[in-house]
Amino acid sequence: MEGTPKATEVPGRRRNPHGSLPALRALVQGAYVLFFLLAGVEFHRFYLQSVSGAPLTAHRPPAVEAFLPISALMSLKYWILTGNYDRIHPAGLTILLAALVSAFLARKVLCSWVCPIGGISRALEWAGRKTLWKRRKAEVLLPLWADRALTAPKYLLLLFFLYAVAWTMDGAAIETFQRGTYNRAADAKMLLFFTEMGASTAIVLGVLVLLSIVVKNFWCRSLCPYGALLGLVSWCSPQRVVRDRESCIDCRACTRACPVEIRVHEKPSVWTPECTGCMSCVSSCPVANCLTVTRRREASWTPYLVPLAGLGTIVLFWGVARSAGYWNSDVPLSHLADAYRLARELVHP
Repeated sequence: MEGTPKATEVPGRRRNPHGSLPALRALVQGAYVLFFLLAGVEFHRFYLQSVSGAPLTAHRPPAVEAFLPISALMSLKYWILTGNYDRIHPAGLTILLAALVSAFLARKVLCSWVCPIGGISRALEWAGRKTLWKRRKAEVLLPLWADRALTAPKYLLLLFFLYAVAWTMDGAAIETFQRGTYNRAADAKMLLFFTEMGASTAIVLGVLVLLSIVVKNFWCRSLCPYGALLGLVSWCSPQRVVRDRESCIDCRACTRACPVEIRVHEKPSVWTPECTGCMSCVSSCPVANCLTVTRRREASWTPYLVPLAGLGTIVLFWGVARSAGYWNSDVPLSHLADAYRLARELVHP
């Protein structure tokens, strides 16, 4: 009986030697989610002890400054203008620099392997596949116009923040902001956003959770300006996924595996800033050397090099910053406590 050849009859089809990458990525993402949860719990203890005047048995984890990207963006401009490294939230600036460099070297590895929001989004997408879309037999891709509309808001948000910080604020304005009470209490305000959220905030977060179940990685694809910035930097990256048209069997496994639904099966190479460097497409391809990294066929890079380069860059920045004194804040604990006590009443200057 004539018809389409079975998958096992397709020349070059094999068990993917990189099939362990998704499990490895899940393990790394889960570890980072746990790390940031523990850091948040420790910071909450530190905050409560600080505002109450109780003896400090907890410490302030510098990693919480990863959730202060706007302050870090201001610090980056101030560092470029003056050569002075931020001493209020130095870890925030260090994390931003590490993210930018890793994005150039290895695409948006921070988004796909490190960011706890990315890890939670992946878990919600998995939940959607196991529940709402369990019986779906084929991948349903958004039309191109709808996909572009979905990704546009984060670039508009990025444009707004770049205008407000990189264009509007000069060095003197940034220095005034950095030394202000609001900036010192920014981490506490972020904590209070989650621990004392109102009904409207809870509803918005609930809607985002539901959308993330229905739409793959909704927050990352549509609303995260940090990811948009890293995407623009990664556009210049020498690393990319390359597709060999001759050996491609158009099974679309790569596109189905992509967390942001890039149409990998249609592209000679993936240059889009939406690529997160997760390597899901490469690990899902059933044809030998059809999808490779940077170079075609046997001359390609191993896909394990991409997360290794990105994660290695982040660890390197952390190690250098920690040893050079650019990781822990110089603000005295008494000044932090005074700022934290005012956190609820402070409004953005």
